[in-house]
Amino acid sequence: MHTSVSHAPTAEELLGADLHGEVVRHFAAKPDAPDLAYITHQVRECLRYLYLVSRHPDRLAGLFLPVEQDIDEIWHYLILQTREYRELCEQRLPGGHFIHHRSVSYDTYQQEPGRETAAEEALRWIPLYTAAFGPYDEDALPHWTVVRFLHEVLELSLTEIAALADGSEG
Repeated sequence: MHTSVSHAPTAEELLGADLHGEVVRHFAAKPDAPDLAYITHQVRECLRYLYLVSRHPDRLAGLFLPVEQDIDEIWHYLILQTREYRELCEQRLPGGHFIHHRSVSYDTYQQEPGRETAAEEALRWIPLYTAAFGPYDEDALPHWTVVRFLHEVLELSLTEIAALADGSEG
């Protein structure tokens, strides 16, 4: 198992307390919103996604979004806060570059690289996530599509999913 995890900043550290609170409140005010803890984890996983894209543009740029639609909606909200989003990308995330967003449906994406390539690219996130944040936990699980698939459909435990990262580059 991984013995060292790099210290990645928290979502609140990346966004600042004010913007973090604003994002959580915005999504909590929506009709049928989940509880605050769940929304806070959504924000956390959105920032973890952006952190990984920023840190590993050579490996992750242009790949299909491996997170659920709710995470993408949080990213859209952040993009609309243009000044803060630029600062997040260029000054707070590790890559120091603006992260552009492009929406592509899963069906369209799957046709472009093919199914096997799509699966390989989806699995590419696991060792990078584990190296930066440690193993996926129960709070992260609902937000990462491929990890949830591995857990719920293939019935891999979170420990077994974390073991997929062993021996991979991190």
